[in-house]
Parts: sequence; structure tokens; C-alpha cells
Amino acid sequence: MINEFKDFIAKGNVMDMAVGIIIGAAFTAIVTSLVGDLINPIIGLVSGGVDFTNNYAVLGGEVPAGASLEVAREAGASVFAYGAFIMAVINFLIIAFVVFMLVKMVNRVKAAAENPENVAPEVETGPSELDVLLEIRDSLAKAK
Repeated sequence: MINEFKDFIAKGNVMDMAVGIIIGAAFTAIVTSLVGDLINPIIGLVSGGVDFTNNYAVLGGEVPAGASLEVAREAGASVFAYGAFIMAVINFLIIAFVVFMLVKMVNRVKAAAENPENVAPEVETGPSELDVLLEIRDSLAKAK
């Protein structure tokens, strides 16, 4: 079992996956900051500061009127926090779009690096030596 585990760990795919997970974790901090610190404020400015985070419905318990979601939870009330879910979905869509644009840019850079113009064009050389010899043989056989 230990030898099988060593073989599994030694495979290149596992190491590539580990590097991907580590870079992904670091990249998450960048994307979270991009969304939270740059994109959301712009969306808030355009939309007039709309923030659904504190929208909730009280399912049970006593909550003062106009209290924030945090205050309602601290009061021990059972709340249906649909606003936080809506904001999570909006943040997910923004992050997914940013990642899509990043992947699109990386693919464009890769395609430019693999530019087919750098590959030498195929040159037609005509029939091979063997083809010519076979043709001569066939011609001589017909002439007899």
C-alpha cells in the first residue's frame, strides 16, 4: 500500500494538481480583493448603493424594526437571509466573469506564442525516388 501511495504521489499529474491548488488559493485572494475593493464599489455607485446583504425575513422570534441581519441573528431570531444569498450569487457571477476574461486573455497569449506563421510552410517535393523508379519499371514492362 505504501509503494502504491509513493507511485501515486510521484506521478506528474498529482504534482501539477498540487501546484494548481496552491496557486488557486493565492489567486482567490486576488480575485476576492478585485471584486470586493474595486468592482463592487463601482457597481454600488452605478446602482445607487444597492446592497442586499441585510435583507431578510423573520421566521420566528422578536426582532426590532429596521434591525440589521447581524442584530436579528444576535437576538436569537430565526431569519431567512435571502439578501446575503443574492449578494453571494452576484459576487459569484462577477468572479466567474473575471476568471473567464483572465482565461480568455491567457489563451490569446498562448495562441500568439504558438503562432503558426513561425512554422515553415510545407514544400511540395514531387514524387519520391521510389515512385519514379516504379513508374520506369512499369513503363519498361509495358514496352516489352
